[in-house]
Amino acid sequence: MTTDPGQDAVAEVLSALADPTRRRILDALAAHGEATATVLAGELPVSRQAIVKHLAVLDRAGLVTGYREGREARYAVRPDRLTVTARWMDRVAADWDARLAVIKRLAEAAEPAGDGRPAGG
Repeated sequence: MTTDPGQDAVAEVLSALADPTRRRILDALAAHGEATATVLAGELPVSRQAIVKHLAVLDRAGLVTGYREGREARYAVRPDRLTVTARWMDRVAADWDARLAVIKRLAEAAEPAGDGRPAGG
């Protein structure tokens, strides 16, 4: 069985975003545009070493990119994977909306004509 690479990307993103600290790191990076692990550790209640580990997970998921500037590693958000995941979530929501609309139509078609109270009541 082959897997869809797009689905793998979505799974990686959702897994990375399951951790609230990683979501806070992404929020902080989005606010700064880019930042070092030291700057992020100064804003979040975790150590710099923990920030570096979280950034590695975010990088593997394609959510951040890092580059060296002198002795520092600077990180920035990569929105591509977030966009892919948001599109997937929109498709899932649209599928559910369509299913619920069908259920609603079936339920309304099954209602007996009259005062709107359930039968037997």
